[in-house]
Amino acid sequence: MGELFDLTGKVAIITGSSRGIGKAIAERMAEHGAKVVISSRKAGPCEEVAAEINGKHAGAAIAVPANISSKEDLQRLVDETRKAFGKVDILVCNAASNPYYGPMSGIADDQFRKILENNVIANNWLINMVAPEMRERKDGSVVIISSIGGLRGTAVIGAYAISKAADMQLARNLAQELSPDNIRVNCIAPGLVKTDFAKALWDTPEGEKRASSGTPLRRLGEPDDIAGGAVFLASKAGSWMTGQTIVIDGGSTS
Repeated sequence: MGELFDLTGKVAIITGSSRGIGKAIAERMAEHGAKVVISSRKAGPCEEVAAEINGKHAGAAIAVPANISSKEDLQRLVDETRKAFGKVDILVCNAASNPYYGPMSGIADDQFRKILENNVIANNWLINMVAPEMRERKDGSVVIISSIGGLRGTAVIGAYAISKAADMQLARNLAQELSPDNIRVNCIAPGLVKTDFAKALWDTPEGEKRASSGTPLRRLGEPDDIAGGAVFLASKAGSWMTGQTIVIDGGSTS
């Protein structure tokens, strides 16, 4: 393995990693030498993914279920990671929620709050839980999984898009604060990826054809298409990048 992408000795927390993009990122980071912490709400799926990774890379993964809406859960996630692996070098904020589909005029206040709290505020909590030790070591990488929804208007997932635009600004702000201590904070903005989270948009042959027709590469994304970007940002290869958003969308926004 080339030195540029080698993550040997690094410890990564990946939220929302029991499936989809988060799982692919965890698998690829483990493949590149990192110890990975699998986390989502339910313990069973987390343990399954950790066992799968450990079957290929012995001792590389642990499961720590956590609900991103709970500050206490997130602190426990960080504490359990330190207990198992001694530190946190890489944080991937991938978990998100979107309980509403429709115009902004119809969204309930609690739905709007939940989207902003889970997709933006929880990320800030978690980043600030791991930042002090990264500052001490003068080394760390934070990757926030945003969305191309944050780059353009939408008539149906407006609050989600607002939260994803806010994540891009969160990365820019925190890059200004943390980069002097060599902590890099970046976003990845995927296009439509074939995950359970986005199933409503692609889960029929007609839906997939319609969704991919506006993509120059003429296909929807796969979780692995995003995982490579996360490995890049977490590794030496991305050591001079901070405060940026990498768009990985098959050319949809080009």
